Amino acid sequence: MSSRRQFITLLGGAAAAWPLGAGAQQPAMPVIGFLNSGAFEGFAYRVKAFRQALNESGYVEGRNLAIEFRWAEDRYDQLPALAADLVRRQVAVIVTNSPLVAQVAKAATTTIPILFAIGSDPIKDGLVASLNRPGGNLTGLTYLAVELAPKLLEFVHEAAPAPTVAVLVNPNNAALAEPVARDVQAAAGKLGLQLLVLHASSERDFDAVFASLARARAGGLVIGPDPTFGTRVERLAALTRQRALPAIYTDRRFAEDGGLLSYGTSFTDAWRQVGFYASRILKGERPADLPVHQATKVELVVNMKTARAFGLNVPPQLLARADEVIE
Repeated sequence: MSSRRQFITLLGGAAAAWPLGAGAQQPAMPVIGFLNSGAFEGFAYRVKAFRQALNESGYVEGRNLAIEFRWAEDRYDQLPALAADLVRRQVAVIVTNSPLVAQVAKAATTTIPILFAIGSDPIKDGLVASLNRPGGNLTGLTYLAVELAPKLLEFVHEAAPAPTVAVLVNPNNAALAEPVARDVQAAAGKLGLQLLVLHASSERDFDAVFASLARARAGGLVIGPDPTFGTRVERLAALTRQRALPAIYTDRRFAEDGGLLSYGTSFTDAWRQVGFYASRILKGERPADLPVHQATKVELVVNMKTARAFGLNVPPQLLARADEVIE
């Protein structure tokens, strides 16, 4: 699928249909700019949820709405140019997927509304003045991500106890990588575990990361929340299966694709909320007046088929806490 979707501009109706004496054309079709640090392939289900919410609000792509997608495909240096392009096109709202992308969009415009969906604190990230009264031209949704990092370690250690575990973070996304690494290190210390902090900024780094895990004989892996990893869930799950490595990630697709565990927010629900916020902005509401929505529901998924393949005896108490067990 092309990263730059082309849309036909909706022109005004035939002159004969205009009111007598009217000199102005009909309003142009509003355009949403979708600025994303990843690639479409791994983000498709979130785009689907986003579109569904827009449809339910009366906005149908191609009929009374256009969406311009800009995918950086993990090339973070491309984001400023992609954001500037959307600003030049005078889109009605820019939708972003991480603190870094939202910051880039914020630097590009102070007038076009910007929506974000992030797993960190938008106040600390410098995106909004407060959650209830964002101020400025940004608002959006936050979900639990950094806060879950210690629990991710606890779950994977409970499912597969081992003296050495690892956490994988993206060094190009410091807003998530630094607190996740810090919090998992603290949790590992309390559990008496040796922790390896591994870095990957793109899919090209995955083979080296898993080679390091093998050399260190790590018995578990926490994959830190990050958009780059989120668009490569299937690949990461396959790598953990191939190496029989107990691992956990915040996206339930990781467990669905054969990873051992997932624990995190429903991203389908989250991106529906972003879609509803986009529709409200298209109808005239200001970001400054829309409180930042906080998604707090999380779900634990255990893939027992994978556990049996790994020869693991998952404790009954862990299974009892699971929201879903994949057999």
